[in-house]
Parts: sequence; C-alpha cells; structure tokens
Amino acid sequence: MIFKGSRQLQAGEFDKQIEALGGSSNAATGLDDVHYYVLIPPKELTKAIDLLLNIVLTPSLKKEQYSLERAVVLEEMAQYQDQPEEQIFQALLENCWPGHPYGRSILGFEKSLISSKPKDMNFFHIRRYQPENLSLSIAGFIPKNIQVILQNSDLSKIKKYDSKETTTKQVLNFRLGRKEIEIPRLESARILMAWSLPPAKDQLMIIGADLATTLLAEGRTSRLVNHLRENLKIVESIEMEITSLEQGGLVILEACCLVENLETVEKEIHKILLKLLRHSPPKKEIEKAKQMVRNSLCYSLELPSQIAGITASQALWGRHQSLLQPLEHLKYWESCNIQQEIFKVLQPENNFTLIAKPKKF
Repeated sequence: MIFKGSRQLQAGEFDKQIEALGGSSNAATGLDDVHYYVLIPPKELTKAIDLLLNIVLTPSLKKEQYSLERAVVLEEMAQYQDQPEEQIFQALLENCWPGHPYGRSILGFEKSLISSKPKDMNFFHIRRYQPENLSLSIAGFIPKNIQVILQNSDLSKIKKYDSKETTTKQVLNFRLGRKEIEIPRLESARILMAWSLPPAKDQLMIIGADLATTLLAEGRTSRLVNHLRENLKIVESIEMEITSLEQGGLVILEACCLVENLETVEKEIHKILLKLLRHSPPKKEIEKAKQMVRNSLCYSLELPSQIAGITASQALWGRHQSLLQPLEHLKYWESCNIQQEIFKVLQPENNFTLIAKPKKF
C-alpha cells in the first residue's frame, strides 16, 4: 500500500520518478521490521530521500487500492500453499516458537485480512510509523547538508502519537521435541533440526554458531556433507543456516533424502554431532572455517544496498558497531571453547526435529 501513492503522489508516480532519476526501489518485510529502499545515482540522493520519505510517511491508503492489494496478498497466500518448502519451514517455526509472533507467517491469516479495512491500516500506520521507530541509512555519497535535508522533509512533520495502549512483550521460549508431518507435492523427505540461538545483539555467539555451521555443512569437505552425501550417498543435500533475530534465533539443519533413508540419515547426523562433542576439531579445520566466515562477511559488504541494510538494522535495534566488528569475534573461538560452548549445545537432546514426508494419495 505504501507504493500506491501518497498525499502528494498519485499511484505509480513514485516508481516513475525514481526510474526517471535512473534508480530503482523495493521493500521487504521481516520478522522484526520492514524496510523500504532505493538504489539511486549519487547526484539524485536528495530527491530520492524526499520521494521515499513522502510515500513511507504520508501514504494515501485509498479504499479502492486497498481492495486491490488485499486481493494480491490473498493470492500470495494461495501460492504459499503450493510451495512445500515454505510450508515445511513455517511448520518448523510454529513448533519451535509456539504462541510467539516469530512462529506466525509474515503473510498473516486469511480471515483477519479479509475482515480488515483501510481505517485499520491507517491507524496502524499512525501508531507505528513514528520517528522513534525509524532508522534512515545511507550508503555512498552523503551531502554535507544532510541534516538540513531531513529537517525540511516529511520526517520532521510527523505528528507525535501519544498511545494509551500498554503492550506486553511476549517471551520467546524455544520448545524441544519432535514431530512428523506429511506435505502434498513434496518430492523427497526432509529432516529439519533446529537449536535455539541468543538474540542478534550477542554477536560473539552468533559468530561461534556461524563457525560451527561452516565446519559442519559448508562445502564438500565439511563433516556432514562429506560423510552423508559424498561417502555414504544417502542424502540429496544437507545444509545448515542461521536465522538471527532480535529476540532470539535458530541454527537450522536440513537434510533432503529418500523416505527409506530417513532413519539412517538421522542416526548418522547424531553420530557426527556427538563426535564433535567428544573430540574437539583440529586447529587446521577451525582456521579453514574462520577464513570461510571471514570471506562470507566481506562478500556481504560489496554492494551499497547490502551496507545500507546492515547499518539500518543495527541502528534501529541499537546494535551500533563497525561493519567489520564481527571479524574481531573470530579471534575468541578456538577448538576447545567452540566445542564446549557451541557443539555442546548442538546435540540431539537440545533440538526440535521436524520430519516431513511426501503425502500419499
């Protein structure tokens, strides 16, 4: 709805003006926040800031446009039901974080969407789109008069909303356990294992988890990939990733295999995790993982859009640090402490395991 016009811009006019400046724009919604961004030639920065703040802070939210956009989201919900991988991932979040917003779909619920009205969104916008909830990040050329530009923009014209509401922050509790589900149109079975992570502000532990997942499942010589895919040949793929959020996160392992191999794959994964608990990884293996994590971080800072996204998130959530600060945390991790502080946690008794099988008709 933000891109459907503002008090000064007609629907589609923002996109046309940004494109006329030689730029592009988009937006994305996450579990913690939403961000809007433009990629623009340096000389057009002032105009781009003015346009972006105008549509984000003073949207028109017209009734007819709302009906159209609601239909688009309803269609997205229907498409989601046709994507087995998305359903599996959502099922994992729902089971790991039951009753918490992190366990709910970003798309929302069909029933509540159908019953919603433009006035509901308008009230939401007034409440939430306040200066104290906003972070503006610029990567690249920054004019010397940037403060003057912002003072003359719509950012300085927002009326303060004095809320009488009291909001209770829900505690993020990770649930241990195990569940099996059947998913239509799923071609191969999946094993997903998830372990709880500290909040994003705990960068030391996030880097430690990153090192561990790299050692376990990054590249053909990593322990899980080498053993299960290259040697035993009982998985189509096996990978690990980190979901880092402001209230907490997850280390997620996902293996794709034939249904008849599920039990064997799970047992072999457990063996490798237990071995790392009993025998710390050699220094050479740790150093290789460190280099891969270091490279990955540097590659993530190649584009202005990536830099702006990272710094905006850090500023919004009070995690102020230099872009390369996480590299300093690599120095802390050695064979002994990564074994005791990370691999001791990444054990079967500490996770939630989701088994997804193709649904039989």
